[in-house]
Amino acid sequence: MASPSTCLVFKVHRHEPELVAPAKTTPHEYKLLSDIDDQEGLRFQMPVIQFYQCNPSMQGKDPARVIREALAQALVFYYPFAGRLREGPHRKLMVDCTGEGVLFIEADADVTLDQFGEALQPPFPCMEELLYDVPGSAAVVNCPLLLIQVTRLRCGGFIFAHRLNHTMSDAAGLSQFLSAIAEMARGWLTPSIPPVWERHLLGARDPPRVTCKHREYDEVERTIVPYEDMVHRSFFFGPAEVSALRKFVPQHLQKCSTFELLIACLWRCRTIAIQANPEEEVRVIFTVNARSKFNPPLPSGYYGNAFALPAAVAKAGELCENPLGYAIELVKQAKNDVTEEYMKSVADLMVIKGRPHFTVVRSYAVSDVTRAGFGDVDFGWGKAVYSGLAKDGVGAIPEVSSFLTPFKNKKGEVGIVLPITLPAQATEIFVKELDGMLKEIVVDKNGSKSVFISSSL
Repeated sequence: MASPSTCLVFKVHRHEPELVAPAKTTPHEYKLLSDIDDQEGLRFQMPVIQFYQCNPSMQGKDPARVIREALAQALVFYYPFAGRLREGPHRKLMVDCTGEGVLFIEADADVTLDQFGEALQPPFPCMEELLYDVPGSAAVVNCPLLLIQVTRLRCGGFIFAHRLNHTMSDAAGLSQFLSAIAEMARGWLTPSIPPVWERHLLGARDPPRVTCKHREYDEVERTIVPYEDMVHRSFFFGPAEVSALRKFVPQHLQKCSTFELLIACLWRCRTIAIQANPEEEVRVIFTVNARSKFNPPLPSGYYGNAFALPAAVAKAGELCENPLGYAIELVKQAKNDVTEEYMKSVADLMVIKGRPHFTVVRSYAVSDVTRAGFGDVDFGWGKAVYSGLAKDGVGAIPEVSSFLTPFKNKKGEVGIVLPITLPAQATEIFVKELDGMLKEIVVDKNGSKSVFISSSL
């Protein structure tokens, strides 16, 4: 389903961007990123947006001022965010903790929260106005690491939009920092979770040695042809939709997680939709939080990138013609491959191969931010009514990536929303295939009904 608010038009009045520095003097030092942090696939800006309702108990308080002051306090503890990235020998990234600060924009919009519609989900209207791209601020090195825009709404609510240099933190780490800002906004003097840097925990070994298979970094020869006529759509998976998909799961895989089920289903439907060559390999690359994979686990306050990007790989024809269980098995195996040794092997691979990008040729990358905790961030106005990625298709190759985001629909059902970007024709096929599964009715080429989706290859 597409977002009903995409046709909404409104005006935003922005104040001049300013730099918010830590409220107290912080150490001026250099801090190395981990060898997981500085891989090519994370060298981009990650945009997140959060919508907050009017709260009568906060009447007279300005959310922009409250958040700006809290941000300065939180940066005392998270002072690397106030610095700038530098690139050293062998493309190694490090933070120069200059204390210059993060970019902050205060704004007002002539629109109410209700006008965005009941179902808040990407793509959002006027996104470039709600998260202004300050000229010269988006580079990976020598630029502010974080940009925040607080936009007051006519109804008394506000929008908190931000953009983070992904090499600094993953979604869980960013959420931890935002929670610290929120705690300061509510009067706390120190964060409830003390931040932990310790990026050496995910550094390469000496000497580096690749000990695991990493199909996500396969070198695949082929020029990527940019898609044209791209369509952005969002799809909701609540209890009813997940239950419908589970009817396609064989008995021995019934205990698969919702995440594994959705990844397998979306990978299969997307492969059918793009009409991939049946003999060519396609892959789905997805995030796996590795914090608990270590012995002992990574410290609770660790806010660097601590996830793996394992890949499930199959020939397109086999993926599309086999039942859904085939794709689920591949996804489960790739997910189970992630161990402490696997993470160390990835870090070593980065050093040996020059910090490559994950494979994007015939790939589909899915990030799961359903457990990131953005929705729990409370600046005093209550929890956000929507929180998640501001748009689909971020990163070096936007057409190949999607994000699973927690969502509550207008019926009050809690589920997951998936924004996806595909060419118009492929979008039609994708919708048809997915609807066929959700309705449990699939018609093959001979006009007869089948319990599985027929391949369009």
